[in-house]
Amino acid sequence: MDTPDVDVVVVGGGIIGLATAYQISRRFPDHQVIVLEKEKVLAQHQSGRNSGVLHSGIYYKPGSLKSINCQQGRSVMQAFCEQHDIPHEVCGKVIVATEKSELGRLDEIYQRGKQNGVDCVKLDADQLRAVEPYCRGIAAIQVKSAGIVDYRRVCFRLCELILDEGGEVHTDTRLLGVAKYNNQIVVETSKGPFQTSLLVNCAGLQSDRVAKLCGHNPEVKIVPFRGEYYEFSEKARHLCRGLIYPVPDPAFPFLGIHVTRTIFGSVECGPNAVLAFSREGYGKWDVNLRDLWDAVGYRGFHKLAAKHWNVGIEEMRRSYFQSVFLTSLQRLIPAVSANDLFAAPAGVRAQALRKDGSLVDDFVIQKEENFIHVLNAPSPAATASLNIGAMIAEQSADVLNA
Repeated sequence: MDTPDVDVVVVGGGIIGLATAYQISRRFPDHQVIVLEKEKVLAQHQSGRNSGVLHSGIYYKPGSLKSINCQQGRSVMQAFCEQHDIPHEVCGKVIVATEKSELGRLDEIYQRGKQNGVDCVKLDADQLRAVEPYCRGIAAIQVKSAGIVDYRRVCFRLCELILDEGGEVHTDTRLLGVAKYNNQIVVETSKGPFQTSLLVNCAGLQSDRVAKLCGHNPEVKIVPFRGEYYEFSEKARHLCRGLIYPVPDPAFPFLGIHVTRTIFGSVECGPNAVLAFSREGYGKWDVNLRDLWDAVGYRGFHKLAAKHWNVGIEEMRRSYFQSVFLTSLQRLIPAVSANDLFAAPAGVRAQALRKDGSLVDDFVIQKEENFIHVLNAPSPAATASLNIGAMIAEQSADVLNA
């Protein structure tokens, strides 16, 4: 069988992979781009299992990849949704301090938001109640530019546009091996081989493994954290008008238990963040022994667990005891009761972890000759995806113009 020649192979059919393929197709219209996705349907993991929030960029360190790409990416994503009739809404959010000890951190977030050019204002308790009548807090920040969107629909539309540009999207196609000969890469898949000039690794939960398959030695390892959510009953949906977030713990790249209205009209709350026993394990008892050993056998995980064991135990308590989760939730919305909560689909976050036990907070995108590896793309990656794709297209220029 002859090996098909293509210009770019993108591994991963989530929103980052599809946005990257789309942006490369637009910038280099004479180059053929294909996407390889191991699942039978696109956006089956992080891209299709998130809260659908259009983030503002208020939290991120000025000058970081998260800050730059979220600020620019939000506007691009909003325009994309408007152009392609994808459901979205700019509903705004509040970040709420429920006790005096959080006021200092709340002010730091506000100052960072101002540095990042985010449209945000401070609220006192009365002003907060005017925005979110059922939310309890002593102070808050209102972020008017935050919103909600259907990211799965974004993925499907990106796929259509890639096909329109002459590209290909291969689902149910598993990556088996990668070999390099001179300046060409041979990609072995379950549907046969491809020869390409550039491989872009956007494999999300499997990104570190794909990098190793390509001969790259990543500085980080993906450790999966399962995010568990509840959904409000229909009669309780009025308790949240938009997006309600707590003041986050600065030691962790997680935003704490928050309440979000979705573009479908439902209201979700969560997540708990607990170690997943499988990289694609969405149930409490889903176990993949290779994935589990990969995580718990990693030196960086040992150091993380030793330093933050108390936080891990609290997350597990919230996971296994709804009453503990409810207590955390009632700090923000006292009126919600156990009868108002129903289990919602969980997600798994691909969290990059260093050997020293530190959680990687920023995006990590590494270029090595004619390979580009996206090794950490947590929230707000969906919001920033079109901008990330454009950035990767820019990094591709030296290979594709050669």
